[in-house]
Amino acid sequence: MSEQANLETDEVEASRAPLLDHLNELRARLIKSVLAVVAGMIACAPFLGHIVDWLLWPFEQALVRYNMRMLEAGKPLIDMEIIATQPLETFFVKLKIALFGGVVIGFPVLAYQLYRFVAPGLYKNEKGAFLPYLILSPVLFVAGASLVFFFVFPFVMEFALSQQSIGGGQEIKLLPRIADYLSLSTTLFLAFGLSFQLPVILSLLGRADIVESGQLRRWRKYAVLAIAVFAAFATPPDPITQFILGGAIYLLYEFSIIAVRMVERKAVQEAAV
Repeated sequence: MSEQANLETDEVEASRAPLLDHLNELRARLIKSVLAVVAGMIACAPFLGHIVDWLLWPFEQALVRYNMRMLEAGKPLIDMEIIATQPLETFFVKLKIALFGGVVIGFPVLAYQLYRFVAPGLYKNEKGAFLPYLILSPVLFVAGASLVFFFVFPFVMEFALSQQSIGGGQEIKLLPRIADYLSLSTTLFLAFGLSFQLPVILSLLGRADIVESGQLRRWRKYAVLAIAVFAAFATPPDPITQFILGGAIYLLYEFSIIAVRMVERKAVQEAAV
């Protein structure tokens, strides 16, 4: 009886050592990731004014297009500015922008640290298969953010400007706060950027045999419902923006089915060799 107890104790101690090693490695990877984000924030600090101007570009484009419509209709033009209503509002906005920029700049380091943490648990062929996803992921994120920046957000702002008339010739003066504007912009950037990660996520799940292309085809009706709910909560309350995000995610879902099917075919070919 004592021998069995000793064996169980030895097994616990043997499993505890690798666990502590993993925790120490995780801590080291997290520290390096945090340092990368901090370094990115410091790198963004001298250019915060330029970054704010860059983020305001969609609003300026919407204002120009709205004024062109007013000019064609023979109505007076509007001159609108972004305001701050609290003494430290602009400071905290710059701090949030610096953090956002630090995450963007430090993303390659974050992705590399993630890869180095999971790489020991992967086979040699799996390591080679994981790397393309690390490259594709930021590309898709930039594609989603670009869709917001050049198309969706200017349209949202123009739609907001057009809603300031309440009838009877009454106009509501719109004075957007810098914090609200940048919160909306970053929310849209993240919503579209993260949504564009769907093919990467589902392809990885397919490679791990967690999902199959047949399952994804059968889950279409549930996916449409989930996409509609996500688009409703992640975008401003206007149906066109929700439709754009929902339509983009659904197309990515259909592309993901094709990607998972390609992964399955490749796995069958590798097994046959």
